[in-house]
Formats: sequence, C-alpha cells, structure tokens
Amino acid sequence: MDDNDELEFVEEDYYAFLNLPRDATPEDITAAYRTFSRMYHPDKHTEVKNKEKAEMMFNRTKRAYEVLSDPHQRAIYDSLGNKGLQTEGWELIHRTRTPGEIREEYERLAREREERRMQQKTNPRGNITVQINATELFNRYDLDYDEESFFPGVEVSGMSMSQSIEAPLSRTDTATLSGNLHLQNGVGSGNFLLSCRRLLNKGWLEVDCGAGSGPVLGLKGSRNLTNRLFLNGGTTVNFRQNAIIPGIAGTLAIQLDKHTVGYLTYNAGLQSSMTTTVEHNTEHYHCNFSATLGIPHCYIAASYTRKLIEQELKLKIALKGGTFGFLAEYGAEKKVSKYSSVVASVSLGVPSGVTLKIKIIRSTQSYLFPIHLSEEIIPAAVFYATVTPLLTYFVIKKTIIDPMNEAAKQRNIEKVKETNKSRMQEKRREAESAIALMGALYERKRNEEHRRNGLVITGAWYGKFDQSTRQVLVEQSDEMGFIQQNPHVIDVKIPLQCLVSDSRLRLYGSTKSELPGFYDPCFGEDKLLRIDYEFKNRTYSVSVGDNEDIVIPANNGNGSPNQN
Repeated sequence: MDDNDELEFVEEDYYAFLNLPRDATPEDITAAYRTFSRMYHPDKHTEVKNKEKAEMMFNRTKRAYEVLSDPHQRAIYDSLGNKGLQTEGWELIHRTRTPGEIREEYERLAREREERRMQQKTNPRGNITVQINATELFNRYDLDYDEESFFPGVEVSGMSMSQSIEAPLSRTDTATLSGNLHLQNGVGSGNFLLSCRRLLNKGWLEVDCGAGSGPVLGLKGSRNLTNRLFLNGGTTVNFRQNAIIPGIAGTLAIQLDKHTVGYLTYNAGLQSSMTTTVEHNTEHYHCNFSATLGIPHCYIAASYTRKLIEQELKLKIALKGGTFGFLAEYGAEKKVSKYSSVVASVSLGVPSGVTLKIKIIRSTQSYLFPIHLSEEIIPAAVFYATVTPLLTYFVIKKTIIDPMNEAAKQRNIEKVKETNKSRMQEKRREAESAIALMGALYERKRNEEHRRNGLVITGAWYGKFDQSTRQVLVEQSDEMGFIQQNPHVIDVKIPLQCLVSDSRLRLYGSTKSELPGFYDPCFGEDKLLRIDYEFKNRTYSVSVGDNEDIVIPANNGNGSPNQN
C-alpha cells in the first residue's frame, strides 16, 4: 500500500531552539532569549571567523524571539508553523483574532488556491461489488454430487460497478456524470445520470437527467432552515414504455446536541417507506438507531462502532430485524496506510444464512466482495468466516503490507532528504558554529559545577543507537574514534553542559535536533539522547527518546533514576 505523502520542508522549531515548552510564558521567552543572545552576541567574539558565526546564530535567536514574543505571530506559528507566517495573501488581521480565527483565514486562502486548481480537474469515485456464491463449501455433503468432482463449486453470482466524475464549472456550479452496471444470475442492467448542482446561500439545487429503464428526470435540493434544522428532498420521473413512474423523497434533520442528529426520511414511488433515525457520533464511538415502516418490509436496526484511534481500528456490531427476518453483523475496519483501509465483516441472518464481506477502500475507490458461505447459520461457516480474515490479514500484513509501507517510508525519507539537502547541511554548519562559540561558556560552567560538586556532563551522544553502537559506547575510551566509526551519532557534551543552570538540566518534549549545537545525523530514523554525568561524586547514565522530556538530576536530588 504505497501512499506517497506530499514532501515537506524541514521547518525550524523556535521552541526547541530556545529550549522552551509550548506553553512558555512571555517571561520564560524573554529569559531564554537573554541567555542565548549573551552567548551569541557578535560583540563577545573578537575573532573574524567566530564573529561571522556569532552573527548567524544571534540572528536566528533574534528571529525565534521575535516570533514567540509577538502574540499575533506566535498564534500563527503555533497553528500553522512557518508556512503560516510566510503565506501570501493574508488579509489585515487584528491582533485580537484568536488562533482559531487565524486558522480559518489561512484555510480560506488555501481553499481559494485549491478551487482555482480544481477548475481543470475531475474527482473520480467508484465502487465495484463482486458477489461470490460459496455455499457448497459447507453444504456439499448434503447434496448428491458427481463422485468425480473433487472441489466444491464456487461461482460469481453477481457483479455491479459504479463510477462518477465531477467537473467544477465555477465556484458555485458542479457537473457530475455517473453510471452503473449490474449483473445478477446472467441478467444485466445499467444506467447513467448527468447532474448539475449549484450552491445557494443556504443550500444547493440540483437538476438530473439520465437513462436506464427509460429516460429519467429529477430535481433535488437542500436548505438550512435554522442553525440546527435542515431539509433536503427531491422528485424524479421515470418514463417507461407503458408507464410514467413518479418518485418523491425527503429528509428532515435536526441537530439534537453537539454529537447527536435526528433524521425523518420519507420515500414514495415503486417502494414507499418512512424512517426515523437517531445518530450519535463522538471521537471514540458511533451509534445509530433507526425504525422503518414501509412496503414491502418494516424493520428496526441498530449499530455500534468503537473507534480505536491509536490502533487506527474500528470495531462494529449491528442488528436488524423485521418482516424480512433477522440479521446480525460484526466486523472491523483497519487502516493500513494513509489512504487505504481494509474492512471484514460477518453477516448472520435468517433466511440469508452466513456471509463474509471483504471490502478494500483505496482513496475514493472501494471494492466489495460479499462471499455467501451457507444458506443457514452453520457453526463451521461462522467459525471460518471469523478466523480466516484475521489469519489472512496478519499473513498479508507481515509478508506484503509491512514491507511495502517500510519501502514507501524509506523512499519518502530519501525524497525529503533530497528536498531538504541544503537545509540539513546548513543545520550541521549552524551546530558546528554554535559549538565553536560555546568554548568559553563550556569551560566556565564546567569549572563552576566541579567546584560546587554539581552537575558535570562527562559524555553525551545523540542519534541512532543499535545494540552494537551501545556496546561500543560502553567500551570506547576514544570518543572521537567512536564518533568517526558511527556517523549516525554526534557528540553533544558541550552544548548540553552549556544548558546546565544551577546544577540542573531540563530539556522539553521537542526534537533535540533543533537545540543549539545539535543537528539530525540520521534523518527519518528513531533517535535517542544518551547522557553520562556526575552529580555529588556519583556517576549516572540516562537515555531518552528524541521527543521526550528529561530533567537531571532527578527531583529527589540524588541523580537520575537510570543510574549505572
């Protein structure tokens, strides 16, 4: 599942550069600026080469301070990053605007650019359904078969395809051409439809014309009646050889609360019905209840979906019962890449039997495979319908999906590296310049901490650590030799000692590669920061992830809990 993300430029993290948390107060920002500006001020460095380096680092410090100390710029930066500060077309925004209002303004500009691009583009959507009859897998011994037939019969009993293409005509008008084909037991049918929709002040209006079982004309519309109430509906006329069949449909919806919507739907035509639906949707779950009175069937239905956001997984169970019989369904939807998901569900019904449904969603395209396993609810069919998709998914995930995603990730990392090549080289030069300017401050702080028996950084490394790297790090006495042998690890002892204040070092939960004297030695890889230090005549060692907070020594005053 190769979903290529849009390439992103590596942006500066002003909070990380000044070693500040995201909720830093104006006082914290000013204090950090004063600390770093004293370190990098060009007047404190007399040598020509160091003076140039100091000017570069001082300008970066000043830029970070200017953004974070200005509430207006900081709100834009917090919401959108540097791209927000550099966006062209900003209208005059008062400083009293909230971050949400600023984001809306940015998104409005982005939508306008996207709408201009979409004038020449289409938006294809499609669905393919392949119905498979596999009932002989579990019922073959109940029937009289030819003894020479070894494999049970599995056949495609039906197939349907639908496709639509949208063409924006203007900012308010859109034309859509759609069509579908349906084949069931050797009998086929199809139709196409051309729709033109115009956006109005509080809704939209659409005119349809098409052909299938005779010409079809339709008129649809939607309107917001109030902030919480809207109505949509329409009428169609189907001209057949010996009859004119009218149809009408309408839905009245009301927002009951923040997460709940109620619907009342009416349909009249070849099949007539009235349905009441209540839908409750939150970040973590979705539930739906509906009751339908109609011809030829009346029924009630309920469903519950649990959203496991961290696992990118949805678990669903649904029940439906009425004059047609009874139906129960359970299943799961798993996101396997940015634009792709796989859905598997098992349907148990009377009189429909057991059906396994496999659905693959790829962006705006979906592929559905209902596999009818048995005419009755047979335990063996239920067991295999439940277990087979799970085993198949884990096998495919390990052998195909994971390798493809990893390969796609590496390709994207390489593309981003190439895109940001000059920026990464600049970051490395900045880190080397910062360390060159820290010499005097490093010696002074190290000597002060030695005198007070405080926090002395004896060694610090940042980058990618595998098992062999850890072993070499423990055994290596020549630090320069270690760094030369491990290009994915850099020595950061000097910049960390310079960040020590009153025998205490605190780093906040941002990437450490933005700290002064740091750079990213292994872009796209998981990185660790390892620190060896002395505190009150005892030695300690601690390792943390790239985006984790760290405070040394620990609050108990006896050093880090991860001591050697």
